[in-house]
Amino acid sequence: MHYVNEILEFELIHIGEYTLHVFSLLVITLIIVITKSILWLLRKALSRKSNILSTDQGSLFALYQIGSYIIWIIAIILVLEAIGVNLNKVWLGSAALMVGIGLGLQQTFNDIISGIILLFEGSTKVGDVLEVDGDVLVIESIGFRTSKGMNRDEIVMIIPNSQITTNKVINWSHQNKKTRFKINVGVAYGSDLDFVEEIIKESILSHPEIKETDFIEARFVDFGSSSLDFQVLFFSKNIFRIEKLKSEIRKIINKKFNENNISIPFQQIDLHVKTPLNVKRN
Repeated sequence: MHYVNEILEFELIHIGEYTLHVFSLLVITLIIVITKSILWLLRKALSRKSNILSTDQGSLFALYQIGSYIIWIIAIILVLEAIGVNLNKVWLGSAALMVGIGLGLQQTFNDIISGIILLFEGSTKVGDVLEVDGDVLVIESIGFRTSKGMNRDEIVMIIPNSQITTNKVINWSHQNKKTRFKINVGVAYGSDLDFVEEIIKESILSHPEIKETDFIEARFVDFGSSSLDFQVLFFSKNIFRIEKLKSEIRKIINKKFNENNISIPFQQIDLHVKTPLNVKRN
């Protein structure tokens, strides 16, 4: 037993007034193992809850992130206590330093606070489709300082959390199951407007993803400089790939217009050339 105590009290590192013994190292290792085990059990429990209750994945991710932050903070405090660090002295001694660091890393702390707000508030969750600065992306993860999203070009974007909480951001996932979208199209002057509306509606319904007639509308919105301008309104669930859907509908409209002799005019500009009065003609 005496031999075991000698091993446990064996000094590994000595820095100033702090000493790391074998026993302290074993305690630190045990704390890390227990922490990782708790996090593993938490992840399993949330995964099981998701399968049983069909809970939203974004909410479970936020709950896991918050729980893991709290657990790791407790673990770090326990590790410092095991080493023999007096936390009261640390807080008092680092107060002035933290003020200086806080001023220098103000934006970083802003991002961190924003990340905590995102996780607690739940207004933005993993899997949500956001429009940030005109770019549409799916949120893949919400970190402590930044969030990661995939845009329509399959490019991963790293977004500071403060950009989501303070800027104007559209969360398409907070809409109804269907969202209304618009397509603009112009036809030549002299076209039969009622017939044009009929062809437009028929074109939209020709797309396999558009099935509900009641939510389709073709509006005559303006007399353009070269065309009679229409606005096509339709609802779709395909929010993330809506630009592809719009492109396919435009192709169908163009094809139907050609089949029914409806012209989409080129922009026309009338150029008038005036001869100055003081120019002599031969």
